[in-house]
Amino acid sequence: MPQPLVLTQRLSGPSGQTPPFVLQLSADERTRLRGRRHSVCGQPLLLQLPRGEALQPGDLLADGEGLAWVRVEAAAEALLRITAADPLALLQAAYHLGNRHVAMEIRPGELRLAEDPVLAHLMEHRRLGVARISAPFLPEHGAYASSQGHSHGGSEPGGHGHGA
Repeated sequence: MPQPLVLTQRLSGPSGQTPPFVLQLSADERTRLRGRRHSVCGQPLLLQLPRGEALQPGDLLADGEGLAWVRVEAAAEALLRITAADPLALLQAAYHLGNRHVAMEIRPGELRLAEDPVLAHLMEHRRLGVARISAPFLPEHGAYASSQGHSHGGSEPGGHGHGA
């Protein structure tokens, strides 16, 4: 088995060349900047990236010398596509899902979220269209994407639930 390619940095812009390796990651995997992965062609990779923002499709990663590099792509995932005949109903669905801190991708005329039977039932109960699809998932970053939790301005800790 070949030695893993150790990726320690993000490249700042397109190099104008086709990267030798492609790394397909789910939305959740794109938030984990350390650990073992495999490229699409099977090359072992070891992510040792500095803490910070999640990886995005199109990001270029490189080894310490910037010689070997990899392009990040969004992997297809099992998703729910939520639609509604009425834009207000779709907006209300987004509100209810947001109250539950559900990661979602907002697209014209639809919401996409990771497949979840409980949420599928909830959306069906609200008389919304629910389709199971396989597609790359690009959820909104949200208001607190750059921090581990959030503050309410007092001494209350950030990592907590708000209820539903």
